[in-house]
Formats: sequence, structure tokens, C-alpha cells
Amino acid sequence: MSNFFRRLFVTIAGSGLLLGFLWWFAGVTTTQKPWTSAEINILRSLWIKGIPPPPANTGNAVANRPQAAQLGHQLFFDTRLSANGKISCATCHQPEQFFTDGLKVAQGIQAGTRNTMSLIGVVYSPWFFWDGRKDSLWSQALSPLEAMIEHAGSRTQYAHLISQDKNYRARYELLFGPLPNVTDNSRFPMAAGPVDKKEWSDVWQAMLPKDKETINRIFANIAKSIAAYERLLLPGPSRFDLYVDGVIDDDVKKIEMLNRDEIAGLRLFIGKAQCINCHNGALFTNNEFHNTGILPPPGKLPGMGRVSAVRVARADPFNCLGSFNDAANQQCLELRFTRTGDELIGAHKVPSLRYVADTGPYMHAGQLNSLAEVIDHYNRAPPAMIGHNESKPLGLSKKEKRQLEAFLRTLSGPLETDLKWLTRPAS
Repeated sequence: MSNFFRRLFVTIAGSGLLLGFLWWFAGVTTTQKPWTSAEINILRSLWIKGIPPPPANTGNAVANRPQAAQLGHQLFFDTRLSANGKISCATCHQPEQFFTDGLKVAQGIQAGTRNTMSLIGVVYSPWFFWDGRKDSLWSQALSPLEAMIEHAGSRTQYAHLISQDKNYRARYELLFGPLPNVTDNSRFPMAAGPVDKKEWSDVWQAMLPKDKETINRIFANIAKSIAAYERLLLPGPSRFDLYVDGVIDDDVKKIEMLNRDEIAGLRLFIGKAQCINCHNGALFTNNEFHNTGILPPPGKLPGMGRVSAVRVARADPFNCLGSFNDAANQQCLELRFTRTGDELIGAHKVPSLRYVADTGPYMHAGQLNSLAEVIDHYNRAPPAMIGHNESKPLGLSKKEKRQLEAFLRTLSGPLETDLKWLTRPAS
């Protein structure tokens, strides 16, 4: 070593700069670029402490009654709510998988066509299903019960179950008053409903209007009880939320909850990667519908998405404007003034990103298996098969894509739900 470099080395070592240089070179320094006040406001907007209490559900008069949640809890796990006695709501919405099923598409009586969405935080959504064809949590609970590829039962079947099960009948009457007498099978057949099974549909059409009204009321009340239970499924704080705690309170220990790559991914999330354009708010969703150019599964035609679902929602007898809803018509603003138009062709719902690392596969039909595939899709922003892809290419490097994925993995944490609601209730 020359005298010059020897003197330089001694000078650097003696000043303490060598240690700092080595830490920087090894990439283990904890020094981070400080957040600006504007950025901190964005972090606050994503913080779980910004989630308000579940909204008052004026469309469901029993939404906040503990007795309704208890009845709904039992119904949610009851396989008798299906044609073959093997399928329950919990078949696809499994608590141990954050109320998803880990499959590309749901598997009920038959294989479905849509990926199972998580129910965590679902109480805050104004629209339900990937295309938003239902406008309330309770009306959403009705569709799977009758869908031939899901529970494949009928609404008269479920009314008879409530009538014949002493426990259900007592709980039902506590909430909704005396249960109408549905024991006359000539008026109330064991299997009838407006379903995709001609035999049952024909029987339903032959019933008297007043008898169909009776069955529809029981059917709606079953769903309102299930919704009362689902309102309790709330997200808890994740490592990301603890990190925001630390940023706001200047708490070093909490700031250390995220590492360098995760923080870099967070900066990408709210900046270059543009994720926050749609995945904003404390649930990381704007609850809107967007076409992002995702291809249909192999061999399948692309669906029309939101543009056709709006018509379905408006024609639904169980919607906010229907006679089974407990809200006044003037409260149905979402349904009355929802967006329509060609820009919704191929658009699907923006899901919450809380627990996203634990709820794959991804997209409306499980087209993408991993977070890395999802990020790569948005980075490329390919043309949409129908409609128009609203996304634009992001230009993320391989390192940036890894960092963004690292951040997304910080959004999981324990549920803010009592453990008694996460297991099958005692019969």
C-alpha cells in the first residue's frame, strides 16, 4: 500500500468514517429519507386507525343486534344450507384462510367462475361481488344460496329448515316475530325458487303471489342474520400500521417494524407504482370498478363486468329500493346514482389489499397465482381484450418490483374479531 493510501486509510479509520462506510456498503444502515408532511398525511389515510366503526346499516334492521350475529354465525357454518348437505358459507370463506379458500375459483356444488373474495372488512363496501351486482351485504348473502354452482338450494328449502329446526325457529322469532306457517307442502313445496333449475322454477311460478312473498321475507331475513355476523369480521393492525404509529409518534422501535426494502416498496406504492390511485383509504380500496386489462382464463370469453351488473342490481327485488330492504328510498343513493357507461366494460371491483399476501390466487377469476405476477401485470399494462385498460406501464425495475411485493406482505395482521366468531359454533 502506498504512503498516500496508508495515510488516507488511517485518517478515515481514526475519524470513525470507516465504520459508517462499511455499514453503508453492506446495505444495513437504518438511515432513511425522512417523510414529508404531505407523505405523512398519505400514510395517515392508509392507517388502520382511520377505519371508522362499521356503518349503521339502515337496510338491515337487525344488523347490530347480537342475537342476529349469533344466528348468522350458525347459518354461516351450516352445511344444511345447500342441496347436498355438504356446502356452507364457510366452505369457500374459510376463517383460517382469512375468509377465502386458496383456490383460483370457488368450489361449491360445482367449480365456479369467480375467485373467492375475502370477507374481512366487507361491511364497509357499498357493492358486492366482483362485478358489483348486489348493493348490500345482506342481499349479497342470498345469491350463493340459490346459485346452482354454489349451494344449489332453493328458498323454500331454507324456509322449511328454519321452520323445522327448533333452535333456528326460536332465534328467528326473537328477531323477526312469529314465523309464518309454511308446513303445508301444497302451498310451500320443499324445493321451489326462481333458480336455474326448471323443475324448481316452474313450481315457484305456480305458487300464489302471497305465498311467494312469505317465502321471500323469510329468505331475506336469513340473509340479514348472516350479514349481521359478517359485519364482525374486521381487520386488525399489521406491521405497516405499527410502522405508521412509529412515524407519527417518532417511535424508533415501531419504525423498525419495516425494513429498508419494505419502506422502499411503500414509497413506490404511494408514488411511482401508482397503486394508491385505486388502493387508497385504510382498507386499501376505493370500492370502485376498473378495467385493468386482465385476460380471461384460458378458453373463456371476457366478461362484460360492471357495465352489465348495474342493470342486474337495479332489477333485483332485494336491492335497496325493494320492499325487503329496511331503508327509506331516499337513503339509496349508491343504487340511484351509480355510474354507468361504456367506460365500465370489463371493469371489476378493486379489492382490499389488507391480507393480500395470504389470499391468493388473484384477480376476478384467479388468473394470477402470485403477487409477483400481479405486479408484473400492472408494470406491463397490456391492452384489454374488451373495453380499455385504465392502467399505464410503470417502468419498474426488478428491484423495485421486489420491494413493492415486500411492502404488500406487511399488510397482514391478526383480525380485530373475537376468536369465538372464527370457529364453527357448537350445535
